[in-house]
Amino acid sequence: MASSPCWSQMAKNPRCFVMLVLTTLGMLGIIFVGEAESRAFFVFGDSLVDNGNNNYLITSARADSPPYGVDYPTHRPTGRFSNGLNIPDIISEKLGMEATLPYMSPDLKGDKLLVGANFASAGVGILNDTGFQFLNIIRIGQQLEYFEQYKQRVGEAIGEAAAAQLVNDALVLITLGG
Repeated sequence: MASSPCWSQMAKNPRCFVMLVLTTLGMLGIIFVGEAESRAFFVFGDSLVDNGNNNYLITSARADSPPYGVDYPTHRPTGRFSNGLNIPDIISEKLGMEATLPYMSPDLKGDKLLVGANFASAGVGILNDTGFQFLNIIRIGQQLEYFEQYKQRVGEAIGEAAAAQLVNDALVLITLGG
């Protein structure tokens, strides 16, 4: 199979790299055209998608000090394990949705519950023994238990039928490694 001229020139030509990234994102459905309907967004996973849950835990897996957040709109650490926006932020932005709050955030109440929630926690993996060096992280089983609590809270706020509809129509992102 012959390699594409663009592929072999990627290191020398940044336009080739940008084209590859845009094509990949388009194929993954990350780039959306048109108006998206309003829906809840639920995020489960590890540091790639944690947007601050670990800030509320006593753990060494933290991103609440510089250089984290230097390119975030507030230029301050947020608990995201990146210098700016993370994957769920970009998806929310592209869909025209409000970004989800960390499930552990005290601000996740009222109308904010209807946006969805981020249950991710840095340090977790597919297996429970992944990240054993970190104490007090929200392992995937606990993230799912928190999701059950979330559904109960939303059911109390808007009724069980409406809560079930909100969850059934939601966008879900699961990102786990380790």
